[in-house]
Amino acid sequence: MLTWNDEPSPQTAAPLAAGGAPMPASMPARPATGVFGDSALPTPGLTQKPQAVDSATRVNVADKRIINGQTDVNQLVPFKYKWAWEKYIATCANHWMPQEINMSRDIALWKNPTGLTEDERRIIKRNLGFFVTADSLAANNIVLGTYRHITAPECRQFLLRQAFEEAIHTHAYQYIVESLDLDESEIFNAYNEVPSIRAKDQFLIPFIDAIADPHFKTGTLEADQTLLKSLIVFACLMEGLFFYVGFTQILALGRQNKMTGAAEQYMYILRDESMHCNFGIDLINTIKLENPQLWTPAFREEIRGLFAKAVDLEYAYAEDTMPRGVLGLNAPMFKSYLRFIANRRCQQIGIEPLFAQEENPFPWMAEMIDLKKERNFFETRVIEYQTGGALNWE
Repeated sequence: MLTWNDEPSPQTAAPLAAGGAPMPASMPARPATGVFGDSALPTPGLTQKPQAVDSATRVNVADKRIINGQTDVNQLVPFKYKWAWEKYIATCANHWMPQEINMSRDIALWKNPTGLTEDERRIIKRNLGFFVTADSLAANNIVLGTYRHITAPECRQFLLRQAFEEAIHTHAYQYIVESLDLDESEIFNAYNEVPSIRAKDQFLIPFIDAIADPHFKTGTLEADQTLLKSLIVFACLMEGLFFYVGFTQILALGRQNKMTGAAEQYMYILRDESMHCNFGIDLINTIKLENPQLWTPAFREEIRGLFAKAVDLEYAYAEDTMPRGVLGLNAPMFKSYLRFIANRRCQQIGIEPLFAQEENPFPWMAEMIDLKKERNFFETRVIEYQTGGALNWE
C-alpha cells in the first residue's frame, strides 16, 4: 500500500512572486509554475535588490501543493512531501555510468558468426531501436512539460534527477550500439521505420505535446486532468509497462551468459525506471488526494481505455520481436505478463483491474528489480549498487 509522510492540508497562504516576495495587489494570483517555465512575463525580484520582508511571508508547509501551488518554488524546505525527497536521495545513491561496464565479451560474441542466433540478434536490435529514443521522449516530457507544472520543489528536485538519469540511459544504449558497431542510422531511426516501435511512440507523443504546449496552463478541471493523464501515461504505461518486454528479453540473454555487459546495463536501467515509476505513482496519488474533483468516473474509464491500448501495443511489440520462441520465451507468455503488470499498475493508482487474475510468468524479474548487495549477476559480482566511484567489482 502506498503511503505519504504528510497529509494534504487546505491552502491558506497568500500567493508569492517568483523571488518569494508578496505579489503586488495589482498582480493577479498565478501558479508558481511560471517562475522558470511557462510565463513570458518578467520575474519580479530577480533583477532588484532584495527587500526586507516580514517573516509571515515564509513558506508554510501546509500551503504547499503538487499542482497549482502558490508558495515559492525556490524554497526547497520546509518539506511537505518527504517521500519525494527520500526518493531523490535514493536515486542519487544509485548513480552509475555506462563506461563502467565492460563490453568486451559482448563485442566478441556479436562478432562471432555463430555466437548468437538470428532470433537473438533481432531481439537485441529491436530493443535498442526502441530504447535509444524512448528515454529521450521521457526526458522531453519532464523537461518541456511536467517540471513546469509541478509546484512542489521537493518533487521538482526528483524530476531534475530523473531527467539526468534518462540521459544516462540514452547514453547507455548509445554505448551498446557503438560497442557492437551497429548501423547507427538504422537503430536510431527505428522509431520511424519499425511499425511496432513507431506505434508505441505515436501513442506517447500526444501526451507530451499536450503539456509541453507553451500555452498550456493548469488551474482548470480540464487542464488538471490533462496533466494527470500525462503523468499516468508516463509513469504507469511507458516506464511501468512499455519497457518490460525489452527488459525481460535482454535480462534473459544475460541469464544464459550472453550479452552480459548489455544485460548489466539494462539491470541498472530497470532499477532506475522502477524508482521513476514508483515516484510517479506517489505523485499521481497525492494529486488525487489534493484534487479529488479530478478523479471522476468518466476520467477513470478513459484511463482504463489507455491501459488496455498500451497492453495491446506492447504485446504487438512482443510478437514483432519474437516471431518464434527463443531464450525459453515466446510472445504468448508476455500476454500474461503484460496483463499482470497492467493490473498491478491499476491497483497502485486506485483503478479496478482490467483483466481476470493473471500470474507472473517471470518471477525472476522481481529479483532483478530489487537489486541489492552481494548478488552475482552475469558473472560480474556487484558488491554495492552505489555511486559510480563506490562501485566495487570482484
